[in-house]
Amino acid sequence: MPETVRTLSSMRKGQKGVIDSFTDYELSLKLLEMGCIPGELIEVIRIAPLGDPIAISISGYMLGLRKAEASTVRVRIQE
Repeated sequence: MPETVRTLSSMRKGQKGVIDSFTDYELSLKLLEMGCIPGELIEVIRIAPLGDPIAISISGYMLGLRKAEASTVRVRIQE
């Protein structure tokens, strides 16, 4: 299956993917401490009505991210 890479903020509810990389070094340190590690499988659980925040499932727990934070996470998605 072909894979596409997009930002976490552009994913839809229910989509799954694998964290590929980050576009913001400083923010990536915070995200790494919260368990957002390249190679981890994630799933978008909920998106607030205005798109901010976004709830994801990662490593068996739920994590809420602001849209600005999610836009720095690049995810490989299998179509």
